[in-house]
Amino acid sequence: MKRISILISILLLTFTSFAQKVSVNIDKSELKWTGKKVTGEHWGYIKLKSGHLVLDDNKITSGNFIIDMTTINCKDLEDPEWNQKLVGHLESDDFFSVQKFSTAKLEIIESSVFKNGISDVKAKLTIKGITEPINFKAEKTTNGYSAKIIVDRTEYNVRYGSGKFFESLGDNMIYDDFILDVKLVIE
Repeated sequence: MKRISILISILLLTFTSFAQKVSVNIDKSELKWTGKKVTGEHWGYIKLKSGHLVLDDNKITSGNFIIDMTTINCKDLEDPEWNQKLVGHLESDDFFSVQKFSTAKLEIIESSVFKNGISDVKAKLTIKGITEPINFKAEKTTNGYSAKIIVDRTEYNVRYGSGKFFESLGDNMIYDDFILDVKLVIE
């Protein structure tokens, strides 16, 4: 009887999957933001402060990422004066209130099993102290994961230049959605 119990325990351990917590290499990972307006777009990068994923049974079971909002930059404006004006405006209370909210957070709640390298992810995104649910697709890459996350900034009280809240903006209207192109490198 004792042998049968040991055999069953070994079989259960063999067929039980084990969750694996993996750290994200914050120096090699990339968060590219793109914001669009009627007359064009701007883009740049924001750095991760920390991040990890928990993987189990071919899916992401959880994850936590802290985004360092103090690192937001603009890469498409070459004139230093205009570049700094835009970055300063993004850091101001009109946009991300970086002095008050120096970090943002993405918390993965669950995902589907990866099929053909793609998974549906459910998460919570916190910007300016406001947390909202967000969904996106994650793709396995050779050294980690990538995702294109579309964020409606107005859900986080970032209303500057939004056609939802201001009339007669004309060419000064800024679209509500901005894009985060995420490339995570796993250590």
